[in-house]
Amino acid sequence: MLYELLLPLKAYYSPLNLFQYITFRSASAAILALFISFLIGPWIIHKLRFHQIGEEIRSSGPESHLVKKGTPTMGGRIIVGSVILRTLLFADLSNTFIQIILLSLVWMGAIGFLDDYLKVVKKFEKGLIGKYKLIGQISLGMVISYWIYNTPEYANIVSSTSIPFLKNYTIDFGLFYPLIIILVITGTSNAVNLTDGLDGLAAGLLAISFAVFSAIAYISGRVDFSEYLNIMYLPGAGELTVFTAAITGACIGYLWFNTSPAEVFMGDIGSLSTGAALGALAVLLKKELLLAIIGGVFVSEALSVMIQVTYFRWTKYKFGEGKRFFKMAPIHHHFELKGWPESRIVVRFWIIGILFALFSLTTFKIR
Repeated sequence: MLYELLLPLKAYYSPLNLFQYITFRSASAAILALFISFLIGPWIIHKLRFHQIGEEIRSSGPESHLVKKGTPTMGGRIIVGSVILRTLLFADLSNTFIQIILLSLVWMGAIGFLDDYLKVVKKFEKGLIGKYKLIGQISLGMVISYWIYNTPEYANIVSSTSIPFLKNYTIDFGLFYPLIIILVITGTSNAVNLTDGLDGLAAGLLAISFAVFSAIAYISGRVDFSEYLNIMYLPGAGELTVFTAAITGACIGYLWFNTSPAEVFMGDIGSLSTGAALGALAVLLKKELLLAIIGGVFVSEALSVMIQVTYFRWTKYKFGEGKRFFKMAPIHHHFELKGWPESRIVVRFWIIGILFALFSLTTFKIR
């Protein structure tokens, strides 16, 4: 919006030339998203408290979480609102990549909002029924699949994805690629949702992951950089840097209010929308496999739940009594029950997330 308005005026005022540079617009989007989060955060938290939109704590969860009952939730709107506004201002809205990523954020944000609304306002304990959430995630994956198959930028690589560590090698999923897209979108949004169980945990890890994708988006949109690092060149993909920078700034801004002891929780409006955006970025940038490394902590959290459920069912079938592999899943709760302070778990998981992020970037040269 601001980009379209100001760039044509560069002939009359030369400093406006800055708006043609993705780096300038990305930095501006990140900084403003950060400060907008700082500004609207207290107001949103006040409104949530006023309307008594507070978190309901599961009785089956760790006892230490009972003190968090009533903490304002649906704070993910701080992130979603900041990101949408900054992207609309600084990104090229005619860019297909921007259109798809905004659709992903808004689509799952709407589903997350409905889930939160049913839980905290209407007091439906389980919120939106799981199968309806799944239908929403699958539908988004199908829409993105159709869009990608009809986008000229993907004409020769529509169903291909790059392989970490291997130079000049790709996997072509052929007719199964739409299914891969659905799995990535659904899996990532659910993984982030599962990770959002401790103060600051998901927000910090999201900021790390989106920061990595900022670099990847910028490189993928540059002929010279992508050729030097031998990764897929995607014309127009560099514009995604504006979005990734904005959402990184918004996550850090939200973290100001979500760090322990949290003043507000993300809610499903935040976790499902940011998770879907993260998955969509991996799809758009052809980094579906690399996402497993970038978001290694998210993957671990989701795997811990699958292991727990599978092991419980197997032992119940085998021995007549279900047993747990972990003390509690997702795995961050396992460490809580082992006596680790919440802040220690969060910081250590952040450190692991940073290591995964750095390792993912080294894959561009270790091959």
